[in-house]
Amino acid sequence: MDSNGSEAPDTATTPDGAPSPSPEAAPDTRPAHRTPLRRTADNAFKIVVVGGFGVGKTTLVGSVSEIRPLNTEETMTKAGEGIDDPSGAWGKRSTTVAFDFGRITLSASQVLYLFGAPGQERFWFLWDRLFSGALGAVVLVDTRRLADSWYAIDRLEHHGTPFIVARNNFGEPTHTLEQVREALDLPPEVPLVDCDARDRESGKRVLIELVRHLAARAEAEAAGTLVAATATVYEESTP
Repeated sequence: MDSNGSEAPDTATTPDGAPSPSPEAAPDTRPAHRTPLRRTADNAFKIVVVGGFGVGKTTLVGSVSEIRPLNTEETMTKAGEGIDDPSGAWGKRSTTVAFDFGRITLSASQVLYLFGAPGQERFWFLWDRLFSGALGAVVLVDTRRLADSWYAIDRLEHHGTPFIVARNNFGEPTHTLEQVREALDLPPEVPLVDCDARDRESGKRVLIELVRHLAARAEAEAAGTLVAATATVYEESTP
């Protein structure tokens, strides 16, 4: 299996026919026992993982999910030639055509649902539906194809959905995170982190960073509401 989660041929090649390097597959750190959903779970939170084609969304959802993830992977065929752009994802032979789904139990009453969005442009119309009701999102990026991430960031900003950006490292990084931030024109308040989508602990750290970002935003908004309310009361009580 390659680093973006698809079954790779015996020898992957680049466009010029030379063997392409692929990082050694990380060990499967997911628990062997799949925990059933507790009957007491009555509070669900939704997180969306979004990004361009082949950046590792399916892999990330699968690595952190406590259940065997639901995915809608289909084999890429010649019918997609001229429509899909697999450049930069050499050896990838399947693609998500609807969404990926995973689950993480947070407590006896709380559960986190993970939705991985399809990356190919012809399936982007599904994104708006997936964003509906989402608490937040992770934008997964591949620095070899940063432009593929711009639409995801634009749509999240359009919907007002809080998000963080995670750089999925396919080998040794060739750019600093600050260079990536500048290239994506990310505001300073949007977290940008490194990750390996294949590794469960790395994926968990990404989700923890998103939760911290959501908590910080909630605190800032609550503080802003309090200040505004205090100012209103002061103005109304001042002769």
